[in-house]
Amino acid sequence: MIRKLKLFTLNLLAGINVGLVVIMLLVGYSDHLHPDSHPWLSCMGMAFPFVLAANAVFVPLWVFLSWRRLLIPILGFALAYTPINIYIPLHLPQQPPDDALLVVSYNVAGYGGNYKYEQAFDTILGYVRRLSPDILCTQEDMSSKWLDTQKRYAELFPYNDTVRVSDPSRNKAVNSVGIHTRFPILRKERISYESISNGSVAYFLKVGADTVVVVNNHLESTHLSNRDRRKYEDMLKGGMSRDTVQAETSLLVDKLGEAMAVRARQADALHQWIDAHRQYPLIVCGDFNDTPISYTRHALAQGLTDCFVEAGNGLGLSFNRKGFNFRIDHLLCSGHFTPYRCEIDSKIDVSDHYPLLCWLKRNEKP
Repeated sequence: MIRKLKLFTLNLLAGINVGLVVIMLLVGYSDHLHPDSHPWLSCMGMAFPFVLAANAVFVPLWVFLSWRRLLIPILGFALAYTPINIYIPLHLPQQPPDDALLVVSYNVAGYGGNYKYEQAFDTILGYVRRLSPDILCTQEDMSSKWLDTQKRYAELFPYNDTVRVSDPSRNKAVNSVGIHTRFPILRKERISYESISNGSVAYFLKVGADTVVVVNNHLESTHLSNRDRRKYEDMLKGGMSRDTVQAETSLLVDKLGEAMAVRARQADALHQWIDAHRQYPLIVCGDFNDTPISYTRHALAQGLTDCFVEAGNGLGLSFNRKGFNFRIDHLLCSGHFTPYRCEIDSKIDVSDHYPLLCWLKRNEKP
């Protein structure tokens, strides 16, 4: 009787593990689904670390209970290698070549100081001065009559430009994307797609004998209110009734799905523009407002190298709001470059984003 009960328990656990493997694969490859057609399913990528962790729990469990069944999570991890590598890449640290370009993408949150710093811009400028990047791409890079950021950035970079991408007639928050670089800006082009307060700008830079195109992006925000964020945090803490959790989850997923659908259309427009400019060395970066397992990142990475996946380590959490810790800032490059190191610098918390740093070596032949 005890033997039968033990076998039943093992088989039950094995069934649960198989089910979790199936869910992990569905979630891991959900970035292939267009949010216009599958708004709810497209949100599944946010759950990937949780289902990954749930499957990992079975590894020590099977080591102690049944070695043969250890094959279940191991096979699951093997089948999910691609999304696992996208979400949590692991690489030995490499020393960038001396001639590699340091490219930084940083959502500076309007230099608001992340509710901690009164002199946020000075803190950021000091950080950039120490870092000395070749190209700094900023999102939410807003000047004002009290703070002329262009003049201050000119202390560090000979070439600076900021483009307002929000529509002031819609009474929405101001948003700008900018570039600060030691390379001459030959021209710039606003990439057209539907948005009220977001946008993308392509900068054509003169880098040696080449024209390098840097596309700086701030894609559609999630549009979650402070109330939405508080409710989400309450759900994580278990401070809600079951019915309330179901209702709040439905509202949250609806909002996230709607924003993901807008970002997906923006990503499609960007991908089309990038495809038409493949003759140039390309760097595509910015605040995508989407996680590594998302249609947005998947669409934009087609034909490009995701630098963090190729040369980063770990989760690389770039958004630091409590309860919403994800990697939503990304940097991609064409085959003209090889990324040697890519990292999120979590030591500076002047914004609700951490800066993304990457060293790119120009290849002789793409």
